[in-house]
Amino acid sequence: MKNVFLNWQLGTNFGWGILGLNLFCHWANDPDLRPLMGRPITDDDIGQCDPLRVQRALPAMDASNRFFSTITTAPDGRRTVNALLLDALGNGFPATHCYGSFNIGRCIFENTGLAQAKSALARYDALLVASNWSADLLADATGRRPHVIFEGVDPSLFCPGPRSGLMDPDKFYVFSGGKVEFRKGQDLVLEAFRKFSATRSDCVLVTAWHSPWPQVSAGFRGRLPAALEIGANGMLDITGWAQRNGLKPQSVIDIGFVPNVLMPSVLREMDVCLQPSRAEACTNLPVKEAMACGIPVIAGLNTGMLDLLTDDNCIPLKKQSPVTSANPGETAGWGESDIDEIVAALEFAYTARERARAIGLRARQWLIEHERTWQAHARGLKSWILSLA
Repeated sequence: MKNVFLNWQLGTNFGWGILGLNLFCHWANDPDLRPLMGRPITDDDIGQCDPLRVQRALPAMDASNRFFSTITTAPDGRRTVNALLLDALGNGFPATHCYGSFNIGRCIFENTGLAQAKSALARYDALLVASNWSADLLADATGRRPHVIFEGVDPSLFCPGPRSGLMDPDKFYVFSGGKVEFRKGQDLVLEAFRKFSATRSDCVLVTAWHSPWPQVSAGFRGRLPAALEIGANGMLDITGWAQRNGLKPQSVIDIGFVPNVLMPSVLREMDVCLQPSRAEACTNLPVKEAMACGIPVIAGLNTGMLDLLTDDNCIPLKKQSPVTSANPGETAGWGESDIDEIVAALEFAYTARERARAIGLRARQWLIEHERTWQAHARGLKSWILSLA
């Protein structure tokens, strides 16, 4: 049995954590691989998870924690593990000083300033990415072709179903998710929804924009006049931000910090999902989760999203302008969605609800047929790892 050290933290409310949780659970009882997390697995990490799945994975979690407790750090900061290492690398590929018997750099980045990529990634035996956009960028920068494995979704959790009947049936609900940051385009969401809802008093924007790191998002303005602030409770003041930028108080619902496993019941109440990201290194988890629930998605046709979106499985935002920022070299290839096109897409979802719903249901089928599930992701990653070994 091969030890695989996933050098990041498992969790239920951020992207890397959700990836780790799903990989770990799918491999927990695998006869060929032993998953080991790069941080101790605590009750807080799994407290919102299905207890049946937790019980199934519990022996592997205990084994992972025992393994982690044996890792020592050398005086120079280096850690060596008796395992194949899968390293979590973000923008800039900061050194982790962790080494295994075979080292894979999983590179999830949106910053396209890659002048240092070749030297930063030289220590890795193989490179892994989650989109062809990322693969092309990294191949050009390093001369090495990374392997691509698309991220997934859990279709047993995220699936179509009836609405609860508890929400106002006369409202039209627009969902938007993801940590607040420039590349996610929440400023575009607010600007477009302000225009759209000006004549649609029955429309409500439902936001899931919080993360474990509110200080990272504080001060964000984008193309809006007012910046996002942290409220007295220490969390992002999303509703206040929306109001300061011209939205009516009753037109926005901020659902706060929600564990991923509770999101399906939220999504099934929605009429449409709006995600005009300027860049996605992967294929956008909130988009896939909405698609899996049969909810029509409006999303920017750019970067990693090109591996997910089609004319038949979403309402694509095709007008993509170059993105300018304080560091333009870091946003090459990004896409700025057009506000008028976003508004038109919302109008289509509002006025042609049956057609939009059909798009959402086709999207779920597309995910299944193209194996965009965590189960398929775990299977594909296992196969590639064993082929390397």
